[in-house]
Amino acid sequence: MKEVLRSDYIDWLDRKRGNGLVKIITGVRRCGKSYLLFTLFKRHLLEQGVKNDHIIALALDDYENRQFLDADALYKGSSIN
Repeated sequence: MKEVLRSDYIDWLDRKRGNGLVKIITGVRRCGKSYLLFTLFKRHLLEQGVKNDHIIALALDDYENRQFLDADALYKGSSIN
């Protein structure tokens, strides 16, 4: 199966990177939002020279990350990998 690279979305995210604002990715269920961020954009960042340990990927729908659904816990969790 051929991977859809979503280069327009990657380019948009890259242009907005580092502006101090939170980016919110929206879309209907199962349209590829998580794949865009956790796979495509992460790959792009690594190709641009960003170190892997400088990328935080946190899936808030995973049971093991449930404590971070609380904003205070998320703020205190500065050691998230």
